[in-house]
Formats: sequence, structure tokens, C-alpha cells
Amino acid sequence: MQLKTLSLCIALALFSTVSLAFAPFRVDPRGLVLGEAVARAPPNTNYTDQVQFDNYSLVVKGQRIFLHSGEFHNYRLPVPSLWPDILEKVKAAGMNAISVYTHMGAINPSRGVVDFDGYRALQPLYDAAMKAGVWVVLRPGPYINSETSAGGVSHWITSEIAGRIRTNDTDWRDAWEAYISGIIDITVENQITRGGPLILADNEYSQRQPGRAEYFEQLIAKYRGSEMELPLTYNDPNQGSNFINGTGAVDLYGLDSYPLGFDCSNPTVWKPVTTSYDTYHMRVNPSQPFYVPEFQGGAFDPWGPTAPGYSACGELTGPNFQSVFNKQLWASNAKLINYYMLYGGTSWGAIPFPGVYTSYDYGAAISESRLLTPKYTELKRQGLFLRSTPDFWKTDVVGNSTTGAVKASNSAAFGTLLQNPDTQARFYVMRQNDSTSTADISFTLDIETKDVGTLRIPQVARSIQISGRQSKVIVTDYTFGSSKSKLLYSTAEVLFAGTIDGRDVLYLFGLPTEEHEFVFPTRSANEALAPPSNVRVQAQAGQSIVSIERAVVGLVTIFDSKDQLVLYSDTDTAGTFWAPVIARPSSKESDPFSAFWQFGTNETILVGGPYVVREATISGSHLALRGDLETSTRLDVIAPSAVTSITWNGQEVGLNVQASSALSVRSAFVGQVQVASDFGIVVPKLEKWRFADSLPEIRGDFSDKKWVMADKRTTNIPQGIVYGDGRVLYGCDYGFCENMVLWRGHFNATGRETSVNLTINGGDAFAGSVWLNNVFLGTAFGNSTKNLNRISEVDKVYAFPNGTLRRGKDNVITVIHDNMGLNQGDENSSKNPRGIRGFALNSGNFSEWRVQGKIGGYKNYPDKYRGLMNEGGLYGERKGWHLPGFDTSSWTRRDLAQGLPNGLAGVGFFVTTFKLDIADGLDAALSFTFEQEVGQAYRALLFVNGWHMGKRVANLGPQFKFPVHQGILNFKGSNTVAVALWSLLNTPVSPQLSLTLDSVIEGDLGRIEVNNPKWSSKGRE
Repeated sequence: MQLKTLSLCIALALFSTVSLAFAPFRVDPRGLVLGEAVARAPPNTNYTDQVQFDNYSLVVKGQRIFLHSGEFHNYRLPVPSLWPDILEKVKAAGMNAISVYTHMGAINPSRGVVDFDGYRALQPLYDAAMKAGVWVVLRPGPYINSETSAGGVSHWITSEIAGRIRTNDTDWRDAWEAYISGIIDITVENQITRGGPLILADNEYSQRQPGRAEYFEQLIAKYRGSEMELPLTYNDPNQGSNFINGTGAVDLYGLDSYPLGFDCSNPTVWKPVTTSYDTYHMRVNPSQPFYVPEFQGGAFDPWGPTAPGYSACGELTGPNFQSVFNKQLWASNAKLINYYMLYGGTSWGAIPFPGVYTSYDYGAAISESRLLTPKYTELKRQGLFLRSTPDFWKTDVVGNSTTGAVKASNSAAFGTLLQNPDTQARFYVMRQNDSTSTADISFTLDIETKDVGTLRIPQVARSIQISGRQSKVIVTDYTFGSSKSKLLYSTAEVLFAGTIDGRDVLYLFGLPTEEHEFVFPTRSANEALAPPSNVRVQAQAGQSIVSIERAVVGLVTIFDSKDQLVLYSDTDTAGTFWAPVIARPSSKESDPFSAFWQFGTNETILVGGPYVVREATISGSHLALRGDLETSTRLDVIAPSAVTSITWNGQEVGLNVQASSALSVRSAFVGQVQVASDFGIVVPKLEKWRFADSLPEIRGDFSDKKWVMADKRTTNIPQGIVYGDGRVLYGCDYGFCENMVLWRGHFNATGRETSVNLTINGGDAFAGSVWLNNVFLGTAFGNSTKNLNRISEVDKVYAFPNGTLRRGKDNVITVIHDNMGLNQGDENSSKNPRGIRGFALNSGNFSEWRVQGKIGGYKNYPDKYRGLMNEGGLYGERKGWHLPGFDTSSWTRRDLAQGLPNGLAGVGFFVTTFKLDIADGLDAALSFTFEQEVGQAYRALLFVNGWHMGKRVANLGPQFKFPVHQGILNFKGSNTVAVALWSLLNTPVSPQLSLTLDSVIEGDLGRIEVNNPKWSSKGRE
């Protein structure tokens, strides 16, 4: 075996090569297998010997691992005390890592400012990962794509630098260095080499254009010139860059893949699986493991009335997709996989780029409200199999049905054979030849086994079945638990394999509509329990053949002895089981990785029934379980026989140690855990609104003398002014690059002025409203849906109604538009002309233009905690009306459903407060829900306790529900909700807004901190 460590000469991608040999499995004093031990290479000054790789997989701290990861962006869940919830759910799914993009735009809001406070923090994330036992792959960018404004690049950079972003241009380098230095400073002490969870650092970019590879070289030099010791990786968006060697080459190449794309409008229509992964990998980097840093875990959704919504994305990439497409990756021998997204969260405030709305649910396995979906259950079944099967972490692709390596009796079946070169364990990854087919197929399969030779399976059952869009892994020569326990083969899939209480435990599962068969060497110690009539056990040629006929539902014990426990259930029942890791008690100093599977412990139990099992600890005869319940449930526990008492979240569970005939009496417990039939949650009505006008700019007495004079004549934004007198009216050039921006153009009227021609650019799906003095002239509407024209800019002539000019006096054109975010992409895509690209009166000229966005721009904004992305330039935002504690007692009482007075176009603020009293231990999913119908001509900015948590675009849709988490919501006290209502036309609108309770989960999230800074006049207008 050739194990790779990074050589000193990164630029030439030279690797030092050290010949190594495998040691036997490492065994701890209790006889638990901890994984394959691999001799370490000598330390390298540029690259730690604690994270290495060969052509199969990663080798971490001397042990081979299958990196099974999910994408989580902490900035999209701006409540740090909720981050452990996500990480615990990652660990509970049998996964061992998260991948994390950091957001430069939030962390580095202006030149020289690097801020890791609040939701921008990384240390709380690293600490939570250590406690949960989850590795972290950090992806700091600076560019991250991720459907974020400017791809995550700081907004100030897009206008301040003349050079090309994401190249080796000097001013771009000067711009990103402080941010990367900050990332390094906060991260160095959290590397695996210093007892932390970080094992890889990643970046993303195609290298084809001039200056890009050199830019990568600069980034690499920055890391290697510091104390960062981690391998540097790269994710190639599409097969084709072949960026393995040469200038800017990183340590480990990775390939992104989204095989079904991002159109969720036809969620039942699939594209075929990609069959070229392994061929591509073996062509471009066969000496490295196959790494997929982004594999489709859902899809984003665009603005527009024809957008299908995230429920459709969850269906398109649902459990069937995961079964077929994830396992196709396995068949391609990928051993480092990250699903994008595992938890999508919320693109609140100014985070999103113009193509997406506030929700970033993504149709992911964990919903925006942090609820588990059926996708999570399928991912857990896969995750527990991968965690349980070290033989699978090192395999060669023997061949497939096309090459003749897999022989199925039905050509409608397609398989790929993987084999461990050391143990000869084989894995047949089977699916339909037409991967899009929804038919049911049956077949027999010729397999090879080490001890028996060639067999046609099944031997007793009639056939193997694949029901529609499914894939299954058929194992042969499969070792579970200790080396003494083996499966000759199984057409049922493996959920769990391990050792509990000194016994080798195997849990198999399958659909109840299919037949299944598995075979063990006959052992006198095996006790076959009396199975149901549709489970047959028979001996044949020294083998015990177990045939599962259709209609087996629930958990069945097949074998039970002092040495082995073999369980079988239907697929749904298997999805209710958890295998929590039993961490060894130790201090961080003595054993920082005590919570990490394979490195600190391999001890686990099985628990069936709860919504989620977060943690399990054993102390003497007591088992303490911590987790969540959705309903009262039967609690099935398979644990050491020494355990005689169990608590659930600290409450004693009454046990029936004899359990039922379906469970082993030696180590099974059945209890009942209850949730309250009435949680007592009272969801208040949103009423007693107070109202104030938020567009005084169109009043005759308004003065804009404190606004910024918009008199620049040059810009670093590539798309120049299309007409006018040469003045640049781009908000980002004046520090106003987030959310709403207002412009005021002055001219002295002669009486010949009859119209103004304006070209307004706000990005896809924007809107821009125009007034002459206090007279509404009209609104420009953008659009953004795949089935409609994408409109980010509107050129339009606005006629002046008779009698509206003030002849011989100053007249003002007021323009208000939203910046829907900056585009993402190549060197110049993020430099967008958000503002007025063209302006001309039909007669005469403007004397001056002034501009106002968020108070203080990107340098002096007052709300440093919520940060740059939160506010925009509306008058009410500048005054802080959206913040808790602002006194609205003098405002007019007006219900939100009444809209603006007189049904006129304009902007108004509606504010109310309400109280919540939700008991500790309840995770209530609450949402602010507008009317679902699309068509009313308004936009609404939703602020909850000061946080900009939603943009409702009623004329386009599709989003009408906006989840808001505890921590932003105060579950025990007063809450402030503010709606900035922008009526786009002179027609009445009637927004309907309610607070809705979507679900209640009873559990133990720990203490959720509420940090919602209150209103202060400091820094406000």
C-alpha cells in the first residue's frame, strides 16, 4: 500500500511516498474492534501525519475511516446554542463529520474588520463538535457559492477593488488576507493535532481561466505559512477541471455532483444515475481516494409563482433518491462523501443571492425547523451500516453487470461488485438497470464466497426483489462484531453490526413486500428462537439458512445465544432504531476524542422507538438516555445485561425485563415513555398592531441633506452606466449593498419636464417604486422563475401627471428598490450594478442625486451583533423601529390586514408584541405564516425581535411560511414582531399574518440562550 503525505513542494504537487503495511485490527482492553490500524508515515513539516490518505480512504490518527458527512452552515442558524442540536442529530444518524462553509461577508463586513462574535463564531461550533464526537471539514472560501449574495464575498470588496475577484490580482489578495488570517487564528488550536475536531480545509473554484491557479497558490501559501497542519482540499464543480497537478494544486481533489439538478417542478421525474464517477476518478487521480465534497442532498428553489417549493425538492431527492443515488456513489468506490445540504436553514436578511428566497430548507434531511424528515431516516439506515462495516472502508471495484463481474438472472437488474482486498468481504450494490424505473423486478444472483465458492442465491426463497426505485447492498463473507461471527451472504440489508455486552449483534432489515434470505455457518451455540410462520430457519450443508417471506412487520429475533444476537425487521421498524455511542468518561485533556466513534470508543447499544436518541451513558447498572419524543412510545433497549435501570431525560422508565418474544431476554428491556397529551402551549394571535408611515422621503418637508451625495463618476463595477450625465448611482459604491436602498434626484422644474426615464437594477425578482415629489409614478417589477424570464433590470419611462410639477422650484424623484443580493460566479459576476443604471428627464438635467441605505453603511452600522446583513435603508430600519424596546405607544392603532392608509403605494411599519410561555424541555417549531395565495401587490420584511427573518414577495411567491427558532423567539417572555409593508401599487392590500405551531417535540436541548439586543438611539438617525 502506498500512503501519501504532502511533500514540501506543494506547487508541483510532489508527494513523498512511504511504504507501509497494515497492522491487525486494533482491539481495546474489552475486546472491541476500534478499526483498522495503519502504520504512520514520518511527520512532515507541512502536513500532519494525523490526517493522511491512500488510494482508498482517509487515515485519521492511524486508523482508516469512511468520511460520512453532511453540510451545515452555522450562519444560517443564527442561534449558537442550537448548533449542538444539529451536530447531535448528525451523530445519531451514524455519520461522523460535518462540512462547514464560513461567510466572509458577515465575518469581514469592512476592510480591516474581522468579527467572530455571535452567529459568526466558530469556537462554539468546534466545541459542540468535540462534545458530540463529530469531525469538521472547514470550507472558508473566501468564495463559497452556496446561493449567497456575491457567493459569500464581502460586499465592500465588490465595489472597492478594481481587480478581478478570485484571481491573483493584487488588490483582491490585499482584500482577502485579513479574513483568512482571522480564520487561521481562530482555527489553529482546533486542529486534530491539538485535540480539536478539524481534519480538512476546503475551497471551490474552476482553474481554467488565467490567474485562478495562481490565486490558489497564494491561498495555499497563506495556510502553509501559518501553523495550519491540515490537508487542503478542492471541490470541482463538474467533471472536467482535472486539476490534480501543477500550479495551485491542493492535497486532495474532490468532485461535486448534483445528478438531478435544481428543478424540483417535476419531483417524480428522474435523470439516470451517473455511471462515470469511478471511470473519471481512476483517470484523473487514482492514487487518491474518491472524494465527493458535495453530493446532492436536496435542491434550492427560485422566486416565482411557478416555483414548486421545498416540499417538492424533498420529494425529488427523497428516500428513494438516496437509496439509488447515494449507493451508486458507494458502487463508484467513494469513501469520502458529504451531502449538501444535511441542514439548510434560513438565508435571513441579505444573505441570499437573487435566485433564492429566504428559506434555505433545501428539501434536506433535517428541515429548516430542525425537524427530521423521512430522508433523515433513510440516511440513518445508511449511516449505521457504514459505521458498522469497516470492511467496506477499503474496497476495490471488481466490476459490474456490464463487465460480467455481476451475474443476475434478469437483465433488468444491474449490480456493481466491491471487494475488500484483505478480508475478501464482498458487497454487491444492486439496482435496476434503468435507474429511473418504478417497476418491481425479481432475479437470482451468482455470488462468490471465500469458503463455499460460487452460489446462486437465494437458495430457498424464490428470488431477490427490487421494488421500484430502490437499491440494496448484498453482502457476502460479512464479519460482524468479533471475527468469530460471519454471514455467508444476505439479501436483506444490514442496519447494525457490532458487539454489545460481549455478544456479536447483527440487525438486518428489508421491505415487507419482498422476500429476503441470509445464511450463517451453523454453530451449536446459536439458539434459533421460535420465529413467526413466515420466517423459516433450516440447516443445509453446515449452514443455517434463514428465509424471510413477505409480510414480516416488526422486530423478530432470529438467533439468540451467549455469543450472538441476530435481529430482523421491516424497513420502517429499522428506521425507528438508534445506536447511540457510549462515550468513555474522561477529561478533554486526558482523552479529547473520547466521544468519537472508533477513536475513543466502539461501545454502543440499540434503542428503538424515540424520535431521536442524542446520548447514552452507562454507569454501573444504570443506563441514562437523553433524546426527544414526538409521541408516547414503546422503548426497546438492547443493552448490557448488567443494566437494571434506565432513565429517559432524567426520568425513571418502568421496565419489563422479560420483554416480549420478539426480543432477547438476556439484554433487552421494554419500557414506555410518555409525552404530555396537552403540552399547554398557547399560540397568541398577532393583534393590537401599531402603525407608522415609513416613507417620509416623499413628503415636501423631508430633508436629505444628511444623505450621501451620489456624485461618483467612476466605478469598479464592470457594467457601466447606460445613460445619464456620467454620475454613478450604484448603491454598493456608496456602502449601501444590503436590502432596501433609496435614491433622491433633484431638479429645478421649468415646466417642460413631462417624464423621467429610469433603468433600475435590483437583481432577479426585485421591485423598484418611483415618486415625483409625493405623487406615485409606478413600480418596476423583476422576476425569477425557471419557467419565466429572469428579470433583474427594468428600463421604463415614468410619465408625470398633469399638475404634479412645482414649476420654478426644486422637484424630487424618489426611488426605492430592494437589492435582492449580488450574483455569484466568476471573477466579475459578483460585481453587480445594483441601483440606477440610467436616468434622464425628457427635458433638462438633475442638479444632484443622494442615496441612503442601511444606517452607517458597511462601516458604521449600529447593530454589531446582528451584523451587516440584517438591516436595509427603510426609514423605519434607520430609526430602529424593528428592534425590541422601541416605544410605539404614540403610533396609530391599525391592523396589518388593513394595509396602508387609503390603499396607496408606499411603505409602512406595523409593530406588535406578544408573550410566549413554553415549558422547558419542549422544542416547539413556530412559524410566521402569511396568506398562501400569490398575487397581492406587496412585499413585506418580517422582523422578529429585531432579526430580519423573512422577505414575503406576495406578487411572486412562493414562500409564505417563515420558521423562526427559539433563541430568536423568547419562549418565556415578550417578543416583538415588526412588518415593513411595501405596497407596490395604488391598490389596497390585506396581508394576513399569524403565528403557527407546526410541531412540538419533547426533549432536552439544553439551555437556549436568547440574545436580542434592544433598541438604542446610539448611531440611529
